[in-house]
Amino acid sequence: MDDIFESIANLRRRGEKAVLATIVSTRGSAPRKESSKMLVFADGKIIGTIGGGAIEYQAYQEALKLIHGNESKLAHYELTNADASKEGMTCGGIVDVFLEPIKPLPSLIIFGGGHISYFLARIGKMVDFRVTIIDDRPEFANPERFPEADETIAEDMASVMKRLKINSSSYIVIVTRGHMKDEQVLEWAVTTPAGYIGMIGSKRKIKTSFTYLQTKGITREQLDKVHSPIGLSIGAETPEEIAVAIMAEIIQVRRQLAETKQ
Repeated sequence: MDDIFESIANLRRRGEKAVLATIVSTRGSAPRKESSKMLVFADGKIIGTIGGGAIEYQAYQEALKLIHGNESKLAHYELTNADASKEGMTCGGIVDVFLEPIKPLPSLIIFGGGHISYFLARIGKMVDFRVTIIDDRPEFANPERFPEADETIAEDMASVMKRLKINSSSYIVIVTRGHMKDEQVLEWAVTTPAGYIGMIGSKRKIKTSFTYLQTKGITREQLDKVHSPIGLSIGAETPEEIAVAIMAEIIQVRRQLAETKQ
């Protein structure tokens, strides 16, 4: 059981998916007791067991179908009828198995390793995000400066953006050291399915950047997705306060997205 829970925690930190199968009820004779668990990985590997044999194989196949979705399922297996006997499920009881997709932690991807990022990374870990820091300066993107971060990348931002896997659970924060790099990242970010995109800057800077990006083919609809000026309006001034304002806005968006998926 400890191995299963440890594996789930590691999977979520790495941004990988799995399905947890748990026996929630049994009636009559069954191969395993209630609360028995099996973790099914995306590559087909499993940890644990819910009894082996045909019932486990059917639950395993069902788990693989659910692994890339968000929907849980209660599977019902009767081990008493003729069809069950043909499948080798001859215990004679009834088993209900709850199949629950294990979702990766939402990703907080911070472009820029400056003072705001320093505090934002800390808060991001506190509220259960997988944190990535990206900066083209090794002295600003390293594990020593960001011990809380799950990943620090010190490379040219354009090359990093090409290989990032972005989805609706990705939250992109753009706080680089200059507006040209901000624009470069933003031009890419608005073409992704990220759940949140925020860019720091004054209203004047934002207007200038948006106008420039529109000349490059970025649409007004794409730019409307951007939270800028970034963060909730709470009168923040210091890097610590700005980081709090940004994370407050991200949490607000995360909850709104969760409500729309229910």
